[in-house]
Amino acid sequence: MELIFFSSAFCEPCMQTRAVLAEAARLVPLATVRELDVARDVAEAEAEGIRTTPTVIVKNAAGTEVFRAVGVPTLAQVLVAAAKAL
Repeated sequence: MELIFFSSAFCEPCMQTRAVLAEAARLVPLATVRELDVARDVAEAEAEGIRTTPTVIVKNAAGTEVFRAVGVPTLAQVLVAAAKAL
């Protein structure tokens, strides 16, 4: 399972999201967190339809999106999404 985090350099909510995802990764060892900067990773951001940061996408092992949060997700939201992705 992969947690893809789209961020930007001067995004205050991105810092909060980073902390939520760090805790989720600690609680769910099978989760891989990948952070992409929308200014640097333009092609991936466009391919995923990212319009706002932070955006978190949770994908299962097959690469299918099971959850998307625009804005700061709660830890509970991320954990439920992780359970769906397993």
